[in-house]
Amino acid sequence: MAVDAVTMSWGALGAMAMFGLSATGSALGIGAAGPAATGAWKKCYAQGKAVPFMLLAFIGAPLSQTIYGMVGMGWILTAAAKGMPAAGLIGTGIFGGLAIGMSAFFQGKIGAAASDALAETGKGTGNYLMALGIVETVAIFVLAFCGSAIKLPIGN
Repeated sequence: MAVDAVTMSWGALGAMAMFGLSATGSALGIGAAGPAATGAWKKCYAQGKAVPFMLLAFIGAPLSQTIYGMVGMGWILTAAAKGMPAAGLIGTGIFGGLAIGMSAFFQGKIGAAASDALAETGKGTGNYLMALGIVETVAIFVLAFCGSAIKLPIGN
């Protein structure tokens, strides 16, 4: 079945919404965690304490949502090529990308709090990573259900 240019254009819009909103959330999350980690490192240096390398993980955690956005972008483009209606392509891109992006943003906020707490106490790394993992799970669920919504088998 030949797919018209209009459907492909709407698919491209949905795909870019998925990627752009996911990446924007990642940038905002990193922007929240980065300054907090930098301040935590400064606090450690000023107090003569060991500087936790783990804070880099707190800064970088929101980056994974950009990867999910890229995966979702590919799924949307594939669905467009199969002739999925425009509303589904755009809706999946906007709402999926927004939810994934919000997950990244709040992951950054958790990373910021975790940075301060780890620098202050030197304890709780596992707990902080679990909190980051819980909000990461939201993005994974959204991506999985977006794949279902556009009727693509997950992994294809």
